[in-house]
Amino acid sequence: MIVTRRTTFRLYPTKSQESKLHYWRRLHKDLFNACLYHRKTEYQRFGNSISYYDQQNILPDFKECWHEYKELGSQALQATVKRLDYAFQRFFSRLGGYPKFKSARHYRGWTYPGISGWKAHTTGDNGYLELSNLGQIQMRGKARTWGTPTTCTIIWKQAKWYASITVNCESKRETSTGAIGLDFGTYHAVACSDGTIIDNPKFLANTQQKIEQASKKLRRKRAPNFKKKIKASKRWRKAKKQISKLQSKVTNQRQDWQHKVAAQIVKNNSLVASEKLNIKGMTRKAKKGSKRKHQKTGLNRSLLDVGIGNLISLIKYKLDEFNGVFVDVPLKIAPSQTCPRCGHKNKKELSERVHNCEVCNFVADRDVAAAMVMLNYAKGLGTSLSNADAKPLSKTPQHCGGFRKVQQVKRQKPRT
Repeated sequence: MIVTRRTTFRLYPTKSQESKLHYWRRLHKDLFNACLYHRKTEYQRFGNSISYYDQQNILPDFKECWHEYKELGSQALQATVKRLDYAFQRFFSRLGGYPKFKSARHYRGWTYPGISGWKAHTTGDNGYLELSNLGQIQMRGKARTWGTPTTCTIIWKQAKWYASITVNCESKRETSTGAIGLDFGTYHAVACSDGTIIDNPKFLANTQQKIEQASKKLRRKRAPNFKKKIKASKRWRKAKKQISKLQSKVTNQRQDWQHKVAAQIVKNNSLVASEKLNIKGMTRKAKKGSKRKHQKTGLNRSLLDVGIGNLISLIKYKLDEFNGVFVDVPLKIAPSQTCPRCGHKNKKELSERVHNCEVCNFVADRDVAAAMVMLNYAKGLGTSLSNADAKPLSKTPQHCGGFRKVQQVKRQKPRT
Protein backbone atom coordinates (compact mmCIF):
# COMPACT_ATOMS: atom_id res chain seq x y z
CA MET A 1 0.00 0.00 0.00
CA ILE A 2 1.49 3.36 -1.09
CA VAL A 3 1.06 6.11 1.50
CA THR A 4 2.33 9.67 1.86
CA ARG A 5 4.48 10.39 4.89
CA ARG A 6 6.35 13.48 6.07
CA THR A 7 9.82 13.61 7.61
CA THR A 8 11.48 16.70 9.07
CA PHE A 9 15.26 17.12 8.80
CA ARG A 10 17.41 19.68 10.63
CA LEU A 11 19.45 21.81 8.20
CA TYR A 12 22.97 23.10 8.84
CA PRO A 13 23.64 25.84 6.25
CA THR A 14 26.84 27.83 6.05
CA LYS A 15 26.83 31.53 6.97
CA SER A 16 26.48 32.60 3.33
CA GLN A 17 23.72 30.04 2.73
CA GLU A 18 21.87 31.09 5.88
CA SER A 19 22.02 34.73 4.81
CA LYS A 20 20.53 33.82 1.45
CA LEU A 21 17.83 31.66 3.04
CA HIS A 22 16.73 34.60 5.18
CA TYR A 23 16.73 36.80 2.07
CA TRP A 24 14.53 34.33 0.18
CA ARG A 25 12.19 34.06 3.16
CA ARG A 26 11.68 37.83 3.12
CA LEU A 27 11.04 37.76 -0.63
CA HIS A 28 8.32 35.16 -0.20
CA LYS A 29 6.86 37.25 2.62
CA ASP A 30 6.79 40.34 0.38
CA LEU A 31 5.11 38.33 -2.38
CA PHE A 32 2.45 37.11 0.06
CA ASN A 33 1.77 40.67 1.25
CA ALA A 34 1.71 42.01 -2.33
CA CYS A 35 -0.88 39.42 -3.37
CA LEU A 36 -2.96 40.22 -0.28
CA TYR A 37 -2.80 43.95 -1.04
CA HIS A 38 -3.76 43.22 -4.68
CA ARG A 39 -6.86 41.25 -3.69
CA LYS A 40 -7.89 43.71 -1.01
CA THR A 41 -7.59 46.89 -3.09
CA GLU A 42 -9.17 45.40 -6.21
CA TYR A 43 -12.25 44.43 -4.23
CA GLN A 44 -12.52 47.60 -2.15
CA ARG A 45 -11.94 50.08 -4.99
CA PHE A 46 -13.31 48.31 -8.06
CA GLY A 47 -15.42 45.44 -6.70
CA ASN A 48 -13.33 42.82 -8.54
CA SER A 49 -12.75 39.40 -7.00
CA ILE A 50 -9.20 38.22 -7.75
CA SER A 51 -8.69 34.46 -7.98
CA TYR A 52 -5.56 32.40 -7.60
CA TYR A 53 -5.29 31.94 -11.38
CA ASP A 54 -5.36 35.69 -11.95
CA GLN A 55 -2.37 36.19 -9.68
CA GLN A 56 -0.58 33.09 -10.93
CA ASN A 57 -0.73 34.38 -14.51
CA ILE A 58 0.82 37.69 -13.46
CA LEU A 59 3.92 36.01 -12.02
CA PRO A 60 5.93 35.93 -15.33
CA ASP A 61 5.49 39.70 -15.78
CA PHE A 62 6.10 40.22 -12.07
CA LYS A 63 9.49 38.51 -12.31
CA GLU A 64 10.45 40.70 -15.25
CA CYS A 65 10.00 43.77 -13.05
CA TRP A 66 11.51 42.26 -9.91
CA HIS A 67 14.51 40.27 -11.14
CA GLU A 68 15.47 38.99 -7.68
CA TYR A 69 12.47 36.62 -7.78
CA LYS A 70 13.81 34.71 -10.78
CA GLU A 71 16.19 32.60 -8.70
CA LEU A 72 13.41 31.43 -6.36
CA GLY A 73 11.73 29.14 -8.87
CA SER A 74 8.30 29.47 -10.47
CA GLN A 75 6.66 26.59 -8.56
CA ALA A 76 7.81 27.94 -5.19
CA LEU A 77 6.30 31.34 -6.06
CA GLN A 78 3.06 29.70 -7.15
CA ALA A 79 2.92 27.84 -3.82
CA THR A 80 3.24 31.14 -1.95
CA VAL A 81 0.37 32.60 -3.98
CA LYS A 82 -1.63 29.45 -3.32
CA ARG A 83 -0.96 29.83 0.40
CA LEU A 84 -2.80 33.15 0.35
CA ASP A 85 -5.63 31.64 -1.70
CA TYR A 86 -5.93 28.84 0.85
CA ALA A 87 -6.18 31.45 3.63
CA PHE A 88 -9.03 33.19 1.78
CA GLN A 89 -10.81 29.87 1.19
CA ARG A 90 -10.65 29.19 4.94
CA PHE A 91 -12.04 32.66 5.58
CA PHE A 92 -14.93 32.16 3.15
CA SER A 93 -15.64 28.75 4.71
CA ARG A 94 -15.71 30.37 8.18
CA LEU A 95 -12.80 28.26 9.35
CA GLY A 96 -10.47 31.20 9.98
CA GLY A 97 -10.18 34.98 10.13
CA TYR A 98 -9.45 37.43 7.35
CA PRO A 99 -5.84 37.05 6.09
CA LYS A 100 -3.39 39.55 7.57
CA PHE A 101 -0.17 41.07 6.33
CA LYS A 102 2.86 39.12 7.56
CA SER A 103 6.01 40.47 9.14
CA ALA A 104 9.40 38.86 8.56
CA ARG A 105 9.52 37.40 12.07
CA HIS A 106 6.11 35.70 11.63
CA TYR A 107 6.71 34.29 8.13
CA ARG A 108 8.32 30.89 8.59
CA GLY A 109 9.27 29.70 5.12
CA TRP A 110 8.16 28.51 1.70
CA THR A 111 7.25 25.34 -0.17
CA TYR A 112 8.41 23.50 -3.29
CA PRO A 113 5.15 21.74 -4.31
CA GLY A 114 6.85 19.54 -6.92
CA ILE A 115 10.23 17.97 -7.59
CA SER A 116 11.53 21.08 -9.36
CA GLY A 117 13.99 23.40 -7.61
CA TRP A 118 15.30 20.95 -5.02
CA LYS A 119 16.70 17.45 -4.58
CA ALA A 120 17.24 15.31 -1.49
CA HIS A 121 20.50 13.34 -1.52
CA THR A 122 19.53 10.84 1.15
CA THR A 123 18.00 7.44 1.74
CA GLY A 124 16.14 8.64 4.80
CA ASP A 125 19.12 8.79 7.19
CA ASN A 126 20.90 12.19 7.21
CA GLY A 127 22.29 13.38 3.85
CA TYR A 128 22.23 16.64 1.89
CA LEU A 129 19.50 18.89 0.52
CA GLU A 130 20.25 20.59 -2.78
CA LEU A 131 18.41 23.82 -3.62
CA SER A 132 18.64 25.58 -6.97
CA ASN A 133 20.88 28.67 -6.94
CA LEU A 134 22.04 27.83 -3.41
CA GLY A 135 23.91 24.51 -3.44
CA GLN A 136 23.94 21.58 -1.04
CA ILE A 137 23.02 21.93 2.64
CA GLN A 138 23.88 19.30 5.20
CA MET A 139 20.88 17.85 6.99
CA ARG A 140 20.33 15.47 9.88
CA GLY A 141 17.33 13.28 10.58
CA LYS A 142 16.01 9.78 10.13
CA ALA A 143 12.83 8.66 8.43
CA ARG A 144 10.96 5.57 9.55
CA THR A 145 10.24 4.65 5.92
CA TRP A 146 11.70 6.29 2.82
CA GLY A 147 10.41 6.40 -0.72
CA THR A 148 10.02 8.88 -3.57
CA PRO A 149 10.24 12.54 -2.44
CA THR A 150 7.35 14.68 -3.67
CA THR A 151 7.35 18.06 -1.87
CA CYS A 152 9.72 20.05 0.32
CA THR A 153 8.98 22.87 2.78
CA ILE A 154 11.77 25.06 4.16
CA ILE A 155 10.99 26.22 7.71
CA TRP A 156 12.66 28.77 10.01
CA LYS A 157 11.75 27.97 13.61
CA GLN A 158 13.42 28.69 16.93
CA ALA A 159 16.45 30.17 15.13
CA LYS A 160 16.97 26.88 13.30
CA TRP A 161 16.36 25.75 9.73
CA TYR A 162 14.37 22.63 8.89
CA ALA A 163 13.34 20.80 5.72
CA SER A 164 9.98 19.03 5.87
CA ILE A 165 9.92 16.47 3.05
CA THR A 166 6.94 14.35 1.99
CA VAL A 167 7.57 10.98 0.34
CA ASN A 168 5.43 8.33 -1.30
CA CYS A 169 6.40 5.06 0.33
CA GLU A 170 5.12 1.59 1.14
CA SER A 171 3.68 1.29 4.63
CA LYS A 172 5.65 -1.07 6.86
CA ARG A 173 3.91 -1.53 10.17
CA GLU A 174 3.45 -4.66 12.22
CA THR A 175 0.02 -5.32 13.65
CA SER A 176 -2.15 -7.97 15.21
CA THR A 177 -5.79 -9.03 14.98
CA GLY A 178 -6.69 -7.77 18.45
CA ALA A 179 -9.46 -5.36 19.38
CA ILE A 180 -9.42 -2.72 22.08
CA GLY A 181 -11.51 0.11 23.51
CA LEU A 182 -9.93 3.37 24.63
CA ASP A 183 -11.10 6.01 27.09
CA PHE A 184 -9.23 9.32 27.08
CA GLY A 185 -9.12 11.77 29.95
CA THR A 186 -6.97 13.88 32.25
CA TYR A 187 -6.92 11.66 35.38
CA HIS A 188 -5.65 8.82 33.18
CA ALA A 189 -4.40 9.82 29.75
CA VAL A 190 -5.57 6.53 28.21
CA ALA A 191 -7.48 3.67 29.80
CA CYS A 192 -7.69 0.46 27.76
CA SER A 193 -10.37 -2.19 27.87
CA ASP A 194 -7.76 -4.86 28.74
CA GLY A 195 -6.98 -3.06 32.02
CA THR A 196 -3.90 -1.20 30.84
CA ILE A 197 -3.70 2.38 32.09
CA ILE A 198 -1.38 5.00 30.59
CA ASP A 199 -0.83 7.84 33.03
CA ASN A 200 -0.88 11.49 32.07
CA PRO A 201 2.76 12.57 31.52
CA LYS A 202 1.91 16.22 32.35
CA PHE A 203 4.68 17.73 30.25
CA LEU A 204 3.26 21.25 30.47
CA ALA A 205 2.50 21.02 34.20
CA ASN A 206 6.07 19.93 34.94
CA THR A 207 7.49 22.86 32.99
CA GLN A 208 4.87 25.46 33.90
CA GLN A 209 6.88 26.89 36.80
CA LYS A 210 9.92 27.52 34.61
CA ILE A 211 7.72 29.16 31.96
CA GLU A 212 6.11 31.43 34.55
CA GLN A 213 9.52 32.45 35.92
CA ALA A 214 10.79 33.23 32.43
CA SER A 215 7.60 35.16 31.66
CA LYS A 216 8.06 37.24 34.80
CA LYS A 217 11.55 38.19 33.63
CA LEU A 218 10.16 39.02 30.19
CA ARG A 219 7.62 41.47 31.61
CA ARG A 220 10.42 43.42 33.26
CA LYS A 221 12.20 44.04 29.96
CA ARG A 222 11.47 46.69 27.35
CA ALA A 223 8.89 45.18 25.02
CA PRO A 224 8.42 46.34 21.41
CA ASN A 225 5.66 48.76 20.51
CA PHE A 226 5.21 49.19 16.78
CA LYS A 227 2.68 52.02 17.11
CA LYS A 228 5.04 54.08 19.26
CA LYS A 229 8.06 52.89 17.23
CA ILE A 230 9.79 51.39 20.24
CA LYS A 231 12.19 48.55 19.54
CA ALA A 232 12.57 45.58 21.84
CA SER A 233 15.66 45.47 24.01
CA LYS A 234 18.25 42.73 23.58
CA ARG A 235 17.38 41.30 26.99
CA TRP A 236 13.69 41.16 26.02
CA ARG A 237 14.59 39.16 22.91
CA LYS A 238 16.79 36.87 24.98
CA ALA A 239 14.01 36.25 27.52
CA LYS A 240 11.47 35.71 24.72
CA LYS A 241 13.77 33.17 23.12
CA GLN A 242 14.06 31.30 26.42
CA ILE A 243 10.26 31.04 26.74
CA SER A 244 9.94 29.80 23.16
CA LYS A 245 12.61 27.20 23.82
CA LEU A 246 10.75 25.85 26.86
CA GLN A 247 7.43 25.73 25.00
CA SER A 248 9.04 24.02 22.03
CA LYS A 249 10.54 21.39 24.32
CA VAL A 250 7.11 20.64 25.81
CA THR A 251 5.63 20.32 22.32
CA ASN A 252 8.36 17.93 21.18
CA GLN A 253 8.01 15.79 24.31
CA ARG A 254 4.25 15.54 23.90
CA GLN A 255 4.49 14.70 20.20
CA ASP A 256 7.11 12.00 20.80
CA TRP A 257 5.00 10.46 23.58
CA GLN A 258 1.86 10.50 21.43
CA HIS A 259 3.59 8.72 18.54
CA LYS A 260 4.93 6.02 20.86
CA VAL A 261 1.55 5.44 22.52
CA ALA A 262 -0.29 5.34 19.17
CA ALA A 263 2.28 2.94 17.69
CA GLN A 264 2.01 0.58 20.67
CA ILE A 265 -1.80 0.53 20.50
CA VAL A 266 -1.88 -0.10 16.74
CA LYS A 267 0.85 -2.75 16.96
CA ASN A 268 -1.39 -5.07 18.98
CA ASN A 269 -4.84 -4.20 17.63
CA SER A 270 -6.52 -3.78 14.25
CA LEU A 271 -9.86 -2.65 15.75
CA VAL A 272 -9.91 0.40 18.00
CA ALA A 273 -13.04 1.93 19.51
CA SER A 274 -13.23 5.26 21.29
CA GLU A 275 -15.84 7.80 22.29
CA LYS A 276 -16.55 10.56 19.78
CA LEU A 277 -15.33 13.60 21.69
CA ASN A 278 -15.96 17.25 20.88
CA ILE A 279 -12.51 18.55 21.85
CA LYS A 280 -13.28 22.09 20.72
CA GLY A 281 -16.36 22.25 22.90
CA MET A 282 -14.63 20.59 25.86
CA THR A 283 -11.80 23.14 25.83
CA ARG A 284 -14.03 26.19 25.28
CA LYS A 285 -13.30 28.93 27.82
CA ALA A 286 -15.72 29.62 30.64
CA LYS A 287 -18.69 31.88 30.05
CA LYS A 288 -18.49 35.52 31.03
CA GLY A 289 -19.30 35.99 34.70
CA SER A 290 -18.76 32.33 35.60
CA LYS A 291 -17.71 31.67 39.21
CA ARG A 292 -15.58 28.67 38.20
CA LYS A 293 -13.48 30.43 35.62
CA HIS A 294 -10.13 29.40 37.12
CA GLN A 295 -11.22 25.76 37.45
CA LYS A 296 -12.32 25.70 33.81
CA THR A 297 -9.01 27.23 32.72
CA GLY A 298 -7.09 24.54 34.61
CA LEU A 299 -9.25 21.78 33.10
CA ASN A 300 -8.70 23.13 29.58
CA ARG A 301 -4.96 23.26 30.17
CA SER A 302 -4.96 19.64 31.36
CA LEU A 303 -6.94 18.46 28.33
CA LEU A 304 -4.65 20.27 25.91
CA ASP A 305 -1.58 18.97 27.74
CA VAL A 306 -2.63 15.39 26.91
CA GLY A 307 -3.43 16.33 23.30
CA ILE A 308 -6.38 13.95 22.94
CA GLY A 309 -7.37 15.19 19.48
CA ASN A 310 -3.89 14.73 17.98
CA LEU A 311 -3.47 11.35 19.69
CA ILE A 312 -6.70 10.09 18.12
CA SER A 313 -5.58 11.39 14.70
CA LEU A 314 -2.27 9.51 15.02
CA ILE A 315 -4.06 6.27 15.90
CA LYS A 316 -6.40 6.67 12.93
CA TYR A 317 -3.71 7.25 10.32
CA LYS A 318 -1.57 4.40 11.66
CA LEU A 319 -4.59 2.10 11.45
CA ASP A 320 -5.21 3.19 7.86
CA GLU A 321 -1.78 1.88 6.82
CA PHE A 322 -3.03 -1.72 7.02
CA ASN A 323 -6.78 -1.10 6.58
CA GLY A 324 -7.55 -1.23 10.29
CA VAL A 325 -10.87 0.00 11.67
CA PHE A 326 -11.46 2.89 14.06
CA VAL A 327 -14.97 3.15 15.51
CA ASP A 328 -16.32 6.42 16.89
CA VAL A 329 -18.72 5.51 19.70
CA PRO A 330 -21.59 8.06 19.93
CA LEU A 331 -22.16 9.99 23.13
CA LYS A 332 -25.68 8.58 23.57
CA ILE A 333 -24.13 5.25 24.59
CA ALA A 334 -22.85 6.95 27.81
CA PRO A 335 -19.87 4.61 28.34
CA SER A 336 -18.90 6.04 31.74
CA GLN A 337 -22.44 5.50 33.09
CA THR A 338 -22.97 1.97 31.72
CA CYS A 339 -21.91 -1.38 33.15
CA PRO A 340 -19.88 -3.39 30.58
CA ARG A 341 -21.14 -6.72 31.91
CA CYS A 342 -24.92 -6.29 32.33
CA GLY A 343 -25.58 -2.97 30.58
CA HIS A 344 -27.19 -1.32 33.60
CA LYS A 345 -26.90 2.47 33.58
CA ASN A 346 -26.20 4.39 36.74
CA LYS A 347 -25.19 8.04 36.82
CA LYS A 348 -21.84 8.68 38.51
CA GLU A 349 -20.22 11.84 39.77
CA LEU A 350 -16.79 12.81 38.46
CA SER A 351 -15.34 12.11 41.90
CA GLU A 352 -16.34 8.41 41.66
CA ARG A 353 -13.28 6.74 40.13
CA VAL A 354 -14.42 3.12 40.64
CA HIS A 355 -17.27 1.43 38.78
CA ASN A 356 -19.32 -0.73 41.14
CA CYS A 357 -22.46 -2.15 39.55
CA GLU A 358 -25.32 -2.59 41.98
CA VAL A 359 -26.98 -5.20 39.73
CA CYS A 360 -24.19 -7.65 38.83
CA ASN A 361 -21.60 -6.47 41.40
CA PHE A 362 -18.98 -5.92 38.72
CA VAL A 363 -16.10 -3.79 40.04
CA ALA A 364 -13.48 -2.09 37.87
CA ASP A 365 -11.77 1.21 37.35
CA ARG A 366 -14.24 3.76 36.01
CA ASP A 367 -12.22 4.56 32.87
CA VAL A 368 -11.42 0.90 32.16
CA ALA A 369 -15.12 0.01 32.43
CA ALA A 370 -15.97 2.80 29.97
CA ALA A 371 -13.37 1.45 27.53
CA MET A 372 -14.93 -2.02 27.82
CA VAL A 373 -18.36 -0.57 26.98
CA MET A 374 -16.91 1.06 23.85
CA LEU A 375 -15.34 -2.23 22.76
CA ASN A 376 -18.65 -4.06 23.28
CA TYR A 377 -20.38 -1.45 21.13
CA ALA A 378 -17.80 -1.88 18.33
CA LYS A 379 -18.11 -5.66 18.40
CA GLY A 380 -21.89 -5.31 18.31
CA LEU A 381 -21.68 -3.59 14.92
CA GLY A 382 -20.67 -6.94 13.43
CA THR A 383 -20.35 -7.13 9.66
CA SER A 384 -21.35 -3.48 9.22
CA LEU A 385 -17.73 -2.60 10.01
CA SER A 386 -16.74 -3.78 6.54
CA ASN A 387 -18.60 -0.80 5.08
CA ALA A 388 -17.55 1.65 7.78
CA ASP A 389 -14.58 2.98 5.78
CA ALA A 390 -12.64 3.20 9.08
CA LYS A 391 -14.59 6.35 10.05
CA PRO A 392 -18.26 5.32 10.41
CA LEU A 393 -19.47 8.10 12.69
CA SER A 394 -16.98 10.93 12.16
CA LYS A 395 -17.95 14.24 10.61
CA THR A 396 -17.06 14.82 6.97
CA PRO A 397 -14.01 17.13 6.90
CA GLN A 398 -14.17 20.44 5.06
CA HIS A 399 -11.52 20.87 2.35
CA CYS A 400 -10.51 24.31 1.17
CA GLY A 401 -8.58 23.30 -1.93
CA GLY A 402 -4.97 22.23 -2.33
CA PHE A 403 -2.08 22.75 -4.69
CA ARG A 404 -2.56 19.32 -6.23
CA LYS A 405 -5.83 20.45 -7.85
CA VAL A 406 -4.12 23.52 -9.24
CA GLN A 407 -1.53 21.42 -11.05
CA GLN A 408 -4.30 19.65 -12.95
CA VAL A 409 -5.51 22.90 -14.52
CA LYS A 410 -3.61 24.37 -17.46
CA ARG A 411 -2.18 27.83 -17.05
CA GLN A 412 -4.58 30.40 -18.46
CA LYS A 413 -3.73 33.43 -20.50
CA PRO A 414 -3.67 36.78 -18.69
CA ARG A 415 -6.80 38.89 -18.95
CA THR A 416 -6.57 41.91 -21.23
